[in-house]
Amino acid sequence: MPLAAYAARDDNCRGRRHPEPPPGDRTQHQRDRDRIIHCGAFRRLEYKTQVFVNHEGDMFRTRLTHTLEVAQICRSLARSLGLNEALAEAISLAHDLGHTPFGHAGQDALNACMTPHGGFEHNVQSLRTVDVLEQRYPGFPGINLTFETREGILKHCTRDIAAKLGDVGERFLNGGQPTLEAQLTNLADEIAYNSHDLDDGLRAGMLSFELLCEESASFRDHYDAVRRDFGSLPGRVGQHEIIRRIIKAQIADLRGTSAARLAAAGVGSLQDVRSATGPLIAFSDAMRADNDQLKALLNRRVYQHYRVRRMTSRARRVVTDLFGAFLNDPLLLPPDTLERVEQREAQRGLRGRARAVADYVAGMTDRYALAQHAALFGSVPNP
Repeated sequence: MPLAAYAARDDNCRGRRHPEPPPGDRTQHQRDRDRIIHCGAFRRLEYKTQVFVNHEGDMFRTRLTHTLEVAQICRSLARSLGLNEALAEAISLAHDLGHTPFGHAGQDALNACMTPHGGFEHNVQSLRTVDVLEQRYPGFPGINLTFETREGILKHCTRDIAAKLGDVGERFLNGGQPTLEAQLTNLADEIAYNSHDLDDGLRAGMLSFELLCEESASFRDHYDAVRRDFGSLPGRVGQHEIIRRIIKAQIADLRGTSAARLAAAGVGSLQDVRSATGPLIAFSDAMRADNDQLKALLNRRVYQHYRVRRMTSRARRVVTDLFGAFLNDPLLLPPDTLERVEQREAQRGLRGRARAVADYVAGMTDRYALAQHAALFGSVPNP
């Protein structure tokens, strides 16, 4: 399918931080996608928490499986809207590279540790990962992605941080929108985590069909439709069919609403997209209300469930202890990490040391963080 006039393409690509020869048999954004898949931070996503700590069960989502689900949804939507499928996929694959071990609990703990030193935010850390931390090429730091992919990774940030990020921070200071592919990734991410957290919550026994029908009108509608079409289904099959329909409905709504918004706005180029007064990729008001209701339900019934709270309490202690130990005594660090910490400290003092320690802790998998904590402090008792 040919790309729409408002899609990101090689001929309107803003290039890379470090100039390189053209990729030859690939587009610029296909090259980005391939570099992301081959980087170490991408592989480590397999052992990073989504909601449930990795060793709690083999069937729960990890940060990697979440990422792959986002990429699959985003590719399909990009193709149907005439957008750059490779760029949408690249942004999807990279959007969580900067996440800490133990999911949002780890991020919150690391941000608290870093508050005196500039804070920590996983979108900014994802950008830092591809720009600086990955070391794979002799000619430049990072993996030297295109502006469009880097821009899409940076979903949000404060104005203070944006002012330090150069070109990719400009839209947060001067207004304007990112590519449609970046906008699409943001909402594909929402579709993926709402649906799979619902699935994992049911699998973990924190949710039930009865509770969901009582608290979510949209879930009840899909549940009733499945019962009408198939009658009584085995629990797991029924669960998959309901969630499949939820995903399908969200994708159809996002596709139709976005196509209508693009037509109404008269968008004819990427520059038109960038100068729009608001996002052009969006859910309908009704679907937005349904999703917000589902997110509130998941927060109340899954994320705040005592079993998840116990896991996240333990996770915060692990991250906080590790950061404090390494910041106070960098000689506890492996030699290559110690060298980076000393370099950053020589450049920026304690703030530089803290940032390098945060880079190290953020890059850990769940099980590596637990092993490091056990080596330094012994095992962490459950709350």
